[in-house]
Amino acid sequence: MNEKIKTLQIIHLAICAGTLAAYFFLIDFSLKTLEIPNIDSSSAIYLLIPVLAYISSTFLFKSQLKQIDPKLKLEEKMPIYQSASIMRWAVLEGAAFLILFLKPEFILFGILIIIYLIFLRPTEERINNDLSL
Repeated sequence: MNEKIKTLQIIHLAICAGTLAAYFFLIDFSLKTLEIPNIDSSSAIYLLIPVLAYISSTFLFKSQLKQIDPKLKLEEKMPIYQSASIMRWAVLEGAAFLILFLKPEFILFGILIIIYLIFLRPTEERINNDLSL
């Protein structure tokens, strides 16, 4: 079981590191970069990207977990949990990249998505909690 968790943690680390590297190399970080941008009617749609990413990633994750037969052993549930987690992280990573490339002024919201993504690190306790629902 520990091997499967380690594999999932390595995948998570790669996704987080890749997204962080893209932000590090493509954005000139300064205090001005981290300011909240002026929001007008034409840029308000970009505020929906992080919100929709959070909602859709959580919905996809939970809908995948609902398909797991509760009678299965924990080790038999892990492949479905792994694919659900990767799907969740991919949606969040995609949203961070959308913000980075479409509207770099909203970089702060992309950073918030990355912070949330980092907090989703798979641990044995989190996996047990998610699979017991």
